[in-house]
Amino acid sequence: MVSIFQQSIGEVAALAAAFLWAIATLYYAKIGGHFPPIRLNLLKGLIALVLVGVALPFSNESMQGFSGLAVFLLLASGILGIGLGDTAYFEALNRLGPRRALLMETLAPPIAAVLSFLFLKDALSWRAWLGMAITMVGVAWVISERTPEASVEDRSLVFHGAIFGFLAAACQAGGAVLSSAAFAKTDIGALGSAGLRLVAGIAFMPLLIWWRGKPKAQVAAKRTDVRRPWLILVFATFIGTFLCLWLQQISLKTTSAGIAQTLLVTSPLFGIPLAMIQGERVSLRAVLGVLAAIGGIALFF
Repeated sequence: MVSIFQQSIGEVAALAAAFLWAIATLYYAKIGGHFPPIRLNLLKGLIALVLVGVALPFSNESMQGFSGLAVFLLLASGILGIGLGDTAYFEALNRLGPRRALLMETLAPPIAAVLSFLFLKDALSWRAWLGMAITMVGVAWVISERTPEASVEDRSLVFHGAIFGFLAAACQAGGAVLSSAAFAKTDIGALGSAGLRLVAGIAFMPLLIWWRGKPKAQVAAKRTDVRRPWLILVFATFIGTFLCLWLQQISLKTTSAGIAQTLLVTSPLFGIPLAMIQGERVSLRAVLGVLAAIGGIALFF
């Protein structure tokens, strides 16, 4: 049993990361009205970096594997995936809500494949193209679902949320590809690589804040007031950034990039029962759309 677990550590880590990210997304949604997305991303990055700094001395990771090329790839991955990607994700979260924002992340693996096809000339089989098509249809089917009470303003929020969700997925795809490339070039620890990515993402945030200018008024989301937003932020960061990022790096390091990315985007499957527990009404169309999206990713790989 132990040997089987050790052989599947990458897959287990990816599923655990997906589950924790689904839970963290629910908590990030609760405090979306208290912190602008850029500020929220910066704060959670700083908190996670402190946690990594505390845990790193106890991890027994060697620093000898940090070659110049690996460091460059991980820094670029942090800027793209954490600095840009997580900010766009929080923007999407404010507009789409946790369940649909999680679903948008299933677009990351197909986007990564298309980027490899366009820029690296990597060939894609007909099954890969079919899987991508199924995933995109599943996502579009859920995102476009309308309720009789939905107003024109609500539909506008969904449209802009979908744009931010697509941007977040694209950045996450690029960040995962760069991280995988770093692991392929040298032997580097999962926790140390997560720390490097966080440093790059945090360092990029002031530039993003300067470019965006003064934060605009927050999206009027239907959320209850949170008495202790800072405690929720710390908890969500611990499970959703510190633990989740660590597990993600373990997965990318110990299993193939295709398997890791497939399992990492299963968060919407966990998001459905969590949303139902919180009292959200989930339609059969939403469930079928999520299953189609995940099934498309599985077929793709």
